[in-house]
Amino acid sequence: MRLQSLREEVLEANLELVRRGLVIDTFGNASGISREEGLVVIKPSGVAYDRMRPEDLVVTDIDGNIVEGTLRPSSDLPTHLALYRAFAIGGVAHTHSRSATAWAQAGRPIPCLGTTHADYFHGPVPVTACLQPAEIKTNYELNTGHAPFCSGRSPAQAAHIAWILEEVAQMAYASIVINSGVAPLADELRDKHFLRKHGPEAYYGQKKRS
Repeated sequence: MRLQSLREEVLEANLELVRRGLVIDTFGNASGISREEGLVVIKPSGVAYDRMRPEDLVVTDIDGNIVEGTLRPSSDLPTHLALYRAFAIGGVAHTHSRSATAWAQAGRPIPCLGTTHADYFHGPVPVTACLQPAEIKTNYELNTGHAPFCSGRSPAQAAHIAWILEEVAQMAYASIVINSGVAPLADELRDKHFLRKHGPEAYYGQKKRS
């Protein structure tokens, strides 16, 4: 069985989505990529999370051709592949988490209202444009980006970001309900919180061991 270690990472990321309450039924999926081999491991389509094993996961190339696996890959595979081609990432997590999805369905970016948001996202979390009829008829799965898609250096980090996204989506909604005139976080404070965790001058947490 190819990519045993990556299969186990991807399975664990999928199960983490369940543990965090970010998916129900068979919705959602997580994947990971081996840049060395140019192969992607992803959850199979419509398979219950509590029944999945590493060998059930599907291995494809970057063009979506199945390399190993007897099950069909997630129908969201084209979106995962588009993200891997566009960004230097190692994992993708897709959920239908309630609050983040509600913001997407409303067609509104999630505003950066506090430092918890700014610790992870450098400004509003964007929302994709509505699909045009031609995009629905042709290459629907490639063109769509329904509900949240999160990425990270690994499948585990992508699942973690999906959890944080849901938390800040809930906070933003509650803040606006309490005070409809709440203002976005000041740029200086937003930058301070984001850049102390991310980028070349980051200092939050412990130094990584070499």
